[in-house]
Amino acid sequence: QVQTVELGGGLVQAGGSLLLSCTVSGRTFTYYSVGWFRQAPGKEREFVAAIGWRSGLAFYADSVKGRFTISRANVVNTVYLQMASLKVEDTAVYYCAADPQDITHTTGYYTGSFYEHWGQGTQVTVSS
Repeated sequence: QVQTVELGGGLVQAGGSLLLSCTVSGRTFTYYSVGWFRQAPGKEREFVAAIGWRSGLAFYADSVKGRFTISRANVVNTVYLQMASLKVEDTAVYYCAADPQDITHTTGYYTGSFYEHWGQGTQVTVSS
């Protein structure tokens, strides 16, 4: 059974930084592309960033481009989301989603339906 676990959420002041991690486990010799999504209270879930397990290509939502960085360590099937210059509007529950498909420019990496496995989410709260 595949498990996707997010770590690293918390409370931070505006302008600060947080590092989220997402570890996918359960199947040996299988790597996963990972997408990060977030959902703020009263709002729909939105795409944040994604990275392909083979291509290594990274994609970002315009709202986080230049502030967030996604990276991966395939050996341990872990993906990181370094968040800097955080804003109050970044406050949300952040979800990690994984899928064995690679991510390229033509895949639907920005849609939730692309991913098979989802984590429980981690709260990120940015105070003013």
